Amino acid sequence: MFTQLNPTIPLHVVGKGDGYAIGMIDYGQEHNLIWVTALDNSGEIWCAPNQTVRLGRNWTMGRAENPLITKDKQTEGEQAGREPCADCAPVQDVCN
Repeated sequence: MFTQLNPTIPLHVVGKGDGYAIGMIDYGQEHNLIWVTALDNSGEIWCAPNQTVRLGRNWTMGRAENPLITKDKQTEGEQAGREPCADCAPVQDVCN
């Protein structure tokens, strides 16, 4: 079952970055939920399995940033200065 989320939900996809969940796919009791997410940095749409999705911090709700998000953002920062791999280079050329 596909559910369109209105309003969208801000979240973090580990390994992909911050974005907004615009929908959710539930294939049933034997499967993980799938979060259809529009990523902030790239504009890509990814279907992220439930175990890779985390809510960010929310001061009003008293929720601190998830340590996994902090670690993922540090890794992103470290990799930002690196050259793209052979698979990503053609895509990056188109985007630049």
